[in-house]
Amino acid sequence: MVSRRSVDGVYQCATKCRQCQPGVARHYTGRSIHGENVRMPKKSPAPAAPTDLREACVIAAQEAIAEKGVENLSLRDVARRLGVSHQAPYKHYPSRDHLLAEVMRRCFEGFAKHLDARGQFDEPKDDLAALGRQYLSYARDHALEYRLMFDTQWPESAEHPDLIRDAVHTYDILRKVLRRLHGESADMDDRVDLDALYIWSTVHGMAGVMNGNCIDKLKLKPAVLGQAIEHVIKRVELGLAGKP
Repeated sequence: MVSRRSVDGVYQCATKCRQCQPGVARHYTGRSIHGENVRMPKKSPAPAAPTDLREACVIAAQEAIAEKGVENLSLRDVARRLGVSHQAPYKHYPSRDHLLAEVMRRCFEGFAKHLDARGQFDEPKDDLAALGRQYLSYARDHALEYRLMFDTQWPESAEHPDLIRDAVHTYDILRKVLRRLHGESADMDDRVDLDALYIWSTVHGMAGVMNGNCIDKLKLKPAVLGQAIEHVIKRVELGLAGKP
């Protein structure tokens, strides 16, 4: 004989047989009391915890920028993508610019980690060459993040000190290598910054050319394209070796 244990609030048997009286709750273990499979009801997803929502907003913003461009980023669209109320993102980001600033800050943070992953070199000039290669490889492999950092109008700086801090940190990586090359004396501060601007403008220009649409129309030989980055790095090295 089939057991008729009942537990409040659980499902009745899926079959309507003589043994099961209507309206009687049954003990639920994933099967009916007769052994047939019973389909579990779908549970609604639990709402995201506050810290999860903050992170989710950044991810949704990155997706929105990739699909529609940074000019079309809005907190309303981010909320729609996450399936939350339009006001929910405002709990963590008071404005669209606050969210954009966090997205950009993370770009600089990731950029700095990429530059730091170049390894260690005894010779400053070798370190500088490796830094240039890392810069250009990041621009190639992370084109969207690169454009966000250098081709996007920044939110109001005073309201986003973390963004400024991480952006300056990436520039300081280059300064640090140049101080190894020129020495730590305060008298070399201007030389370090002038050389840093020269190097940055050169590799930044190269990154823009390599990522642009025009280069594909120039009908350059594969050998030229293959040597382009090393050629630029070598020319920078020769330029630094000359008299200031």
